[in-house]
Amino acid sequence: MKIARLLVVGVAVAAGGTALILMNRSKPVEVKAVVAAPVVVPDHILTMTRDVPLGTILEPNDMAWTPWPAAAITATMVVEKKDPQGITQNVGAIARESFYKGDPVNPEKLVKGATGFMSALLPSGMRAVAINIEGSGATSAGGFILPNDRVDVLRTYNDATATRINGIPTYGVQTVLTNVRVLAIGQNIKDQKGKPTVVGSNATLELTPEQTETISLAQKTGSLSLALRSITDSNQAKNGPGTDAPQSNQGFTVVRYGIAQDAGLN
Repeated sequence: MKIARLLVVGVAVAAGGTALILMNRSKPVEVKAVVAAPVVVPDHILTMTRDVPLGTILEPNDMAWTPWPAAAITATMVVEKKDPQGITQNVGAIARESFYKGDPVNPEKLVKGATGFMSALLPSGMRAVAINIEGSGATSAGGFILPNDRVDVLRTYNDATATRINGIPTYGVQTVLTNVRVLAIGQNIKDQKGKPTVVGSNATLELTPEQTETISLAQKTGSLSLALRSITDSNQAKNGPGTDAPQSNQGFTVVRYGIAQDAGLN
């Protein structure tokens, strides 16, 4: 009897073990899904392929589409998705400011359809006025004044009153305009990255309409020279154009809109 019971128990245990094994084998295997990281496709913006000085007429090979992080794109950039014809549309435009290789193309710094270099460089409401300077560079900081520099305009004149009193030729000097922008020296309108420019016999300045009258009269009554200002004055000039320098109370008359005014020049 005992043997028979043991056999029955053994068979039951074996059957249970077999059933357990079959159940484990039939249990579905859990598959963990692998989620791939999202692929970040950068946008493309228009950039310069070389250094572009101000006054340069852009050609097709001056610009190229460059990958750019979408989060770093600003409203002033030309994006390929929005403007796929960006290169074609900017060919022939004139650079109003210098660009460096890799800089994003900013349409606000370009002028399209301009009839000439100088008109493209001028902001709205300003005038380009040429003045005579000494061709050797003695009156223009030894030839180191470059386009886009800021200068003061000085007038040297023959002081007739002092000459009569002293009995010998006597000269005076006066600052006519301060902190004005140089557009060109001679025929050169491009910044040569700190190198001395070719000295010309004239300089072209960016002036307001009122300043053009003052400088024209000053040139008739004396010789003009330029004094180079610090580069930090370029940032200060963003608040407005160059200003008329304080004038003496000895001068001639400027007629503006039919009204006579003292220009303060001897």
